[in-house]
Amino acid sequence: MKEFDYNIVKNPQIFQENRLPAHSDHICYRSLEEALDESSSLRKSLNGIWKFHYAKNMGQAVDGFWEKNYNCDGWDDIHVPAHIQMEGYDRPHYTNTTYPWEGIEQLVPGEIPQVFQPVASYVKYFTIPEEWNGKQICISFQGVESAFALWLNGTYVGYSENSFDPAEFDLTPYLVDGENRLAVRVWKWCAGSWCEDQDFFRFSGIFRDVYLYVVPETHVWDADIVPTLSDDYGKGNISVHLQTGGNGSVSVTLYGAAAGKELSRTRKVIRQAKADITQQMAALEMQLEQPALWSAEIPNIYTAVFEVFDENGNSTEVFWQNIGFRRFEMKDGIMCLNGKRIVFKGVNRHEFSSVSGRVPNRQEMIKDIRTMKQNNINAIRTCHYPDDAYLYELCDIYGLYLIAENNLESHGSWEKYECGKTDWDLIVPNDKEEWLDIMLDRVNSCYQRNKNHPAILIWSCGNESFGGKVIYEMACLFRKMDPHRLVHYEGVCHDRRYDATSDMESQMYPPVDVIEKFLEEHKEKPFICCEYTHAMGNSCGGMHKYTDLTDRQPRYQGGFIWDYVDQSIYKKDRYGKWFLAYGGDFGDRPSDYNFSGNGIVYGGEREPSPKMQEVKYNYQNISVAFEGECFRIKNKNLFVNTEMFDTCVILLRDGEEIFRENIQTDVEPLEEKSYAIPESVIRRMKMCTSQHPAEGRRQCEFVIVVSVCLKEDTLWAKAGHEVAFGQQIYKQEVQPYDCKKKLTFVDGINNVGVRGENFSAIFAKGAPGMVSYVYAGTEMLKSVPLPNFWRAPVDNDMGNAMVQRYAQWKIASMYLSNRGNWGVEATDPVIEATPERIKITYVYQMPTTPQSSCTLSYCVYGDATVEVTLGYDPVAELGDMPEFGVMMKLDADYDRVQWYGLGKEETYADRKRGGKMGLYESKVTDMAEYLVPQENGNKCGVRYAKVMDRRGRGMLFFGDELSFSALPYTPHELENAAHAYELPPVHYTVVRIAQAQMGVSGDDSWGAKVHPEYLLDVTGRKEFRFWFRGM
Repeated sequence: MKEFDYNIVKNPQIFQENRLPAHSDHICYRSLEEALDESSSLRKSLNGIWKFHYAKNMGQAVDGFWEKNYNCDGWDDIHVPAHIQMEGYDRPHYTNTTYPWEGIEQLVPGEIPQVFQPVASYVKYFTIPEEWNGKQICISFQGVESAFALWLNGTYVGYSENSFDPAEFDLTPYLVDGENRLAVRVWKWCAGSWCEDQDFFRFSGIFRDVYLYVVPETHVWDADIVPTLSDDYGKGNISVHLQTGGNGSVSVTLYGAAAGKELSRTRKVIRQAKADITQQMAALEMQLEQPALWSAEIPNIYTAVFEVFDENGNSTEVFWQNIGFRRFEMKDGIMCLNGKRIVFKGVNRHEFSSVSGRVPNRQEMIKDIRTMKQNNINAIRTCHYPDDAYLYELCDIYGLYLIAENNLESHGSWEKYECGKTDWDLIVPNDKEEWLDIMLDRVNSCYQRNKNHPAILIWSCGNESFGGKVIYEMACLFRKMDPHRLVHYEGVCHDRRYDATSDMESQMYPPVDVIEKFLEEHKEKPFICCEYTHAMGNSCGGMHKYTDLTDRQPRYQGGFIWDYVDQSIYKKDRYGKWFLAYGGDFGDRPSDYNFSGNGIVYGGEREPSPKMQEVKYNYQNISVAFEGECFRIKNKNLFVNTEMFDTCVILLRDGEEIFRENIQTDVEPLEEKSYAIPESVIRRMKMCTSQHPAEGRRQCEFVIVVSVCLKEDTLWAKAGHEVAFGQQIYKQEVQPYDCKKKLTFVDGINNVGVRGENFSAIFAKGAPGMVSYVYAGTEMLKSVPLPNFWRAPVDNDMGNAMVQRYAQWKIASMYLSNRGNWGVEATDPVIEATPERIKITYVYQMPTTPQSSCTLSYCVYGDATVEVTLGYDPVAELGDMPEFGVMMKLDADYDRVQWYGLGKEETYADRKRGGKMGLYESKVTDMAEYLVPQENGNKCGVRYAKVMDRRGRGMLFFGDELSFSALPYTPHELENAAHAYELPPVHYTVVRIAQAQMGVSGDDSWGAKVHPEYLLDVTGRKEFRFWFRGM
């Protein structure tokens, strides 16, 4: 028998020994009953507790542990499947593009680490079921990272690389009666690791299912099931090719189409067929008239049940396969599904859990799919490797398009080449013949397992691995095996020598104007962004620019947000409290730290972050635009009429719903139609115009919302779930405030006092502002309200050097003073007094270069209302500021916020289209859970906001479309914390009332700035006014 040679681990030309051929992911059952119950007696799981030994390198690894008499009773126990780094060995290690051994060992492709090369040795004992005796028995490893060898009963069985595709071996020659001893050795890194440099935590171990399966005498090893359509989509053909073992026959029963349903006993049989097995093959075809077509909008699924018989007519196994009829093709340079131009409203999805890393969790997968569907996401790119097989099945059933990506990324080998810091020879796989076979093997494994899933429209060769002949050959192999799908690869935009590698132009993070210019100059291919809208922290600003482009440029066919879920891991801080950790928190070096947190859902419980509100709106398939007393519905669905949804016209007065009326719409796919706003809504609005307007307005403000909701329950949401909306805001201007109630004015030496109905206020002459505001006997202020020009930087700000470019505005906010020329004496405020109002104006000098100043005036009225006006004459050299407003502190007991404005999630200048006008409530402590504390909680378009304690007492703020937030921390406190647990105990409620705050940006997180239209305008004098009053 051949012995294992460790040298193959570092040899890219040897990536497997004795591994069985890759095949489709069908599951064989003993009977139809087993198939319906999803419990196969032809499989035996080896998941569970294994014996385990960990070594830091091969020098410390136990030699001979695979021998059948080796005693490992003293070894540790470990769960399988699991990453060893999540079980207390080694540590989770996050890097983006940097190879994790950089700075530790000097390596080139063809070499692997020696100093730190974690080695995991596993032993599992098992007994074969009696009914399996005398039959062929195989073992399947669904995922092992990154290379492993196995022995059974002391005999070497085989070796495999490729972390994310199954590896199977025939154990039959090595089995013994009674107890068998399986030994597996896993290396964290191998030659193939140079092409597994994905942006993720670096783990190792047996992280997907392990099971034994018995092979009946007559068995289907591989099923290739290809549904095709006639040119008019009126006829369907199912072509079946089976690779078999043994002789006999196969029967097929086809069950009728159902949208979003799995195999069940109630499905109708519509076709049956049978074929003999000859020369280890069977083939058959079935035709259908007017087949129900599959799409993400209506995922019509047929189910084919195969029963295999031996030569004597005895049933040996049953398996089933979901089938979807759809045609995906390139027509005149446009990607089309069933004849219609498709737009990908997609997201990249790493297979990741805060609990288990990349160990598959079915419940989390289902939750992800439902969340995507609920938020109008229609496509997934499986970045950057094949996911667990169950995901593809879910996408078939729920209806999500897939770019099925192969396991390849070598970003660290070429990233610095483009700037002249590394050599051409270090790039892999490039044109290197020694990497061709391993890459073609990965393509074959990716294709064979996943080929029967209708959700897959596009194969992807991999991610960020430059260009070259090897990847071109990979694309050619995909096309040779599958002429019914397209092939994607982004890297050709860095190396155009083999431009035909990709059927579509694919780029990452190009600005919209760059896309438009490219499409003007290159008309050969459609364009997608395989990654865009980098969702790191508080991000996704300007996303609508990309989705708007899909409406006006036919050859731009959408993109995939980076990415779906934060890569964060539960960890305890030094005081034993759980938190979500990111790169570097495990002592992992080198690291790219919180760059692991780019999700539109949080880690942990996988709840949507505030960014999802904007994603849902930008991706909605039905848009509503108002035109006078009409609204126009544009149906962007390809196959669904709007009559399938309930449409409701809702009338809000000052944020509260007062009337609604259901209407019937009938807009065909890709059409638009106008509808009159119901007369009942117009009449009600006219009736209520002057009833109880909101603060600062003489008339009520109305909003008409057209809401489109599910009419029936689906797999992913209940009836009534809103899929789209549009709104028309009938804005009422803020009126100048006036009050005739008398005031008492006290002009002291050091302070100015004002008293009125139920309140008093004190303004210091020597100190920098309003030092007291007492309402109903309670002091409301915990600090002097002061001008604020700063926000806690978001992750994108850190990437685009906002903190350096705008640093003077932070200094100005923190250290402004009413001391003229930084003298000892303060400049007295200017006081203007009448019996009905007192106006006090402060001038603040700001420590900027050149020096600047601003004014803050308070106009106090007899009913306790205070009008605040911030003024600034721009200094050209300083440019714009992150925020223009006022900040004050209240007691932390005022921990409830109610506002009338955009909601319900936070909104920003460049991320507010998804905000719906209304009346909302939240807790001050309900901050966004970004991995690194940063600016959050802003609310745009605020007419008024109340900050209250549990008794409803507090402060009212109102004005004209305020930018408003109430948080437990100042921007400075947020900025100083790298984790939420580093934030100080809560002492205050920090209220920021602003005219505007700059956008959060999001084209990328390493240089893309906020778009100019979402910056603050400083071309002329800036003046901002708002009011507050105790309540």
